[in-house]
Amino acid sequence: MSIVLSPGEIKLPDGRSVDFANLDIAATAPCLRAVADAVAELLPYYGSVHRGAGALSQRCTREYEQARETVADALGRGAGDTVIFTRNTTDAFNLLARALPDGTRVLTFDAEHHANLLPWRDTVRLAVPRSPDEAVEALGYALARVRAPQVLVSVTAASNVTGEVWPVARLAEVAHRFGARIAVDAAQLAPHDPAALAGLGADYVAFSGHKLYAPFGAGVLAGRADWLDAAEPYLAGGGASAHVGDDHAVRWASGAARHEAGTPNLLGAVAIATALRTLRADGLNGHERALVARLRAGLAELPHVEELRLFPADAERVGIVSFALLDRDAGDVAVALGREHGIGVRTGLFCAHPLTRRLLAEAAERKGADRAPEHAVRASLGIGTTEEHVERLLAALR
Repeated sequence: MSIVLSPGEIKLPDGRSVDFANLDIAATAPCLRAVADAVAELLPYYGSVHRGAGALSQRCTREYEQARETVADALGRGAGDTVIFTRNTTDAFNLLARALPDGTRVLTFDAEHHANLLPWRDTVRLAVPRSPDEAVEALGYALARVRAPQVLVSVTAASNVTGEVWPVARLAEVAHRFGARIAVDAAQLAPHDPAALAGLGADYVAFSGHKLYAPFGAGVLAGRADWLDAAEPYLAGGGASAHVGDDHAVRWASGAARHEAGTPNLLGAVAIATALRTLRADGLNGHERALVARLRAGLAELPHVEELRLFPADAERVGIVSFALLDRDAGDVAVALGREHGIGVRTGLFCAHPLTRRLLAEAAERKGADRAPEHAVRASLGIGTTEEHVERLLAALR
């Protein structure tokens, strides 16, 4: 039995039934059975968090804070750190952007997801690197020349377009050497290699539950507490306030509560903690390497298909492969894959428009095409992906 919930067989318009091949896991992953079971077990006891003395409230408060401790342990966070439950990675980066001290300069790469491009106010965007070594070199060069009271470097851990893993630990060493802090978008690394999160060397880590097989509307921002404690609350309201006076004066809470106003997402927090425990204990994604290698080799055999990539072909990667179709419309192909073959993929620019447009242009140039496609196709693998799913996609593309 699969450890993820799935629709099983679906019926196609021609009457055939096939096992649905979900190759859109990078967008939103299915739910782990362990996560669904944990949420179902808690639901009869669902009550307020931090706001009641009754048995239900006490249990739910304990579950919520235990979830926070589980996340902190998984990320290797210590006493000087805070774990804040957010809605998703985008929400987490917007929160961090609001918490930056005045005058903070943010350095990031043009290869980032919009969640890590758009929230920042004072940004220096570095050119897209062609290798991990080039990324490290470019960051060092930029940091040596930036002049600001505080500097934050913000980078992805694994590209949501190409699946390539970035040299985050090396980038963190460079950032710290220049007195800068580093934030990491771990949305795509967390589901594939959660054990790696504690070794990134990052000052801040953000990720989403819905990409971690825990689709209950929660995300995480974890990192150094000083900037977060000094900032105005992300949302003003109950829970974020320690005292509200008759004269309208407010004393805000410290710690995670400062940025978690309102009733917190208990089920989302428990879901994330359960997913992290399950994935770290079972090492469930080891089978992806062979599947990704087979998919990439199969795509390379197709004359009008070109894989999108930044780094050399042997670069480390997670289960994400995007490609350009040089003789077909990507949207039309995606619809045909779904209707005729029971395969779900993603098309578009993947909320990383500058990067994907550049990679599409480069793919067209390598193939000698007259013009670049407007959109790419992305196949993303994970728990529940089988060899048959990959072979079916390759056969359908052929």
